[in-house]
Order: sequence, then structure tokens, then C-alpha cells
Amino acid sequence: MKTFKILGLLLSYPKEDLILHLDDLMRVLELEKILPARNLKKVKAFAEELKAGDIYDIQENYVELFDRGRAHCLQLFEHIHGESRDRGMAMVNLAEAYEKKGLFVATGELPDYLPLFLEFLSLCPVEEAMDFLGDPINVIATIGVKLKKRKANYAVIFEALEALSKVKPDQDMIALAKAEPIEVLTNEDIDKDWEEANAFDNSDVDSDDCNTCNAFPRATEEIQNIAKELKAGDQKNA
Repeated sequence: MKTFKILGLLLSYPKEDLILHLDDLMRVLELEKILPARNLKKVKAFAEELKAGDIYDIQENYVELFDRGRAHCLQLFEHIHGESRDRGMAMVNLAEAYEKKGLFVATGELPDYLPLFLEFLSLCPVEEAMDFLGDPINVIATIGVKLKKRKANYAVIFEALEALSKVKPDQDMIALAKAEPIEVLTNEDIDKDWEEANAFDNSDVDSDDCNTCNAFPRATEEIQNIAKELKAGDQKNA
């Protein structure tokens, strides 16, 4: 199901080609009909905000939300294992699960990046994907709560993922996330935060930022393929 991949694209660094094809992507969500109506409505409103905004402002907002500090980090295991060695084995297991579906993680990328995980789910049968989504749902829901507290429009994507999961998040964890103060970091705080050693001694990784890995190296091609499929379907039904 492309729904999971599209939600992942919406959580990746916003580029002009993504904005250009948002209408096509929203149409796929409508056609697949696995998102509840209220969540689809919110995601479509989010897409309209992206279309109406200035691309540089949108990109700056994305970096501010997801690349500064760890509260909204899109590396899932960062929230579970931190920099412990347990994270390494979890990464290996996840990468092996990807390979079984023919999805191979490129050198220098980390498999726990949420948009990449959602691409993996798009390769699974929908029921299986919803089961897999339940594994990190506490992390996903917690990030969503923190974004909602900041009145960040990206929160609706996390709400959509929560709605697709068969497992509901732990309410005690959600309550703790709601009670936490909003993270406000200075540049010095950020530098200090990222001084800690990476869980992997991986010289191929160029940066320790949460969201630097390119989960969609062919994102433009993928978006254009979705648009072409829609156009071909329209011509066939004409």
C-alpha cells in the first residue's frame, strides 16, 4: 500500500518536487481508503499548508522541528535505546527484516529512520504493515504529542500513523509526554547533546543529526511514478 510510503515522504525533508506533486499523493490516499476519514482530512489540510507556504520557510521549519535536539528525532531507536549498544543489534535485526522484503539500506543510512520504516511497511500486506506499526507506536505517539504541544502541523502525520496501528499507545507514556516541558535548546545545548558517541562506529555516516540519512534517494522518481500511474489509470477509465 502506497499510503505508508506517502506518509513517509511527508515526513522527509520537504523539496520542491514533493510540493509540486502533493495533489497526486493526496489522491492516492483517497483511492487506497485505509486512512480514517478524519485523519485523511487533516493530512490533506497539512498538504494544503505546504502548498501555500514558501519553500524556504517550510524547509527551515522542518529543520527546526526535527534536526535540532532529540525530542522529535525521527530515528526511532534513539528514543528507545539512546546511544547504548543495544541499539546496534536492534538496527541489525531491522535491516534484516527490510532485506526479506527486498529493501536494502544504503551505506551510511540507519534503518530506524521513520520514513524508511514506512517505506518498508508499504512493501508489506496492509494487515501485516499495521501489525509492524504497533511495535514503535509508543515512540510515534510520543513524538506526535510533543509536536502537537508545539502546535506543529506535522503532528497530524503522527496522528494518522497512530490511527493505522492495530496497537494503541501506552497511556502512561502519553501522559508523561504531555507533562514534559517543551524542549528549547540553544546552539550550545545542541552541540553538547550531539557530542555523545554514536551507537555505531560507522565512518560512512557523515553526520550524527537525526534526519540526515536519505531514506528516499529516488524520491523525485518515486513521486513522478505515482503521478504517472494515476494518469494512466485516468486514461484507461476514460
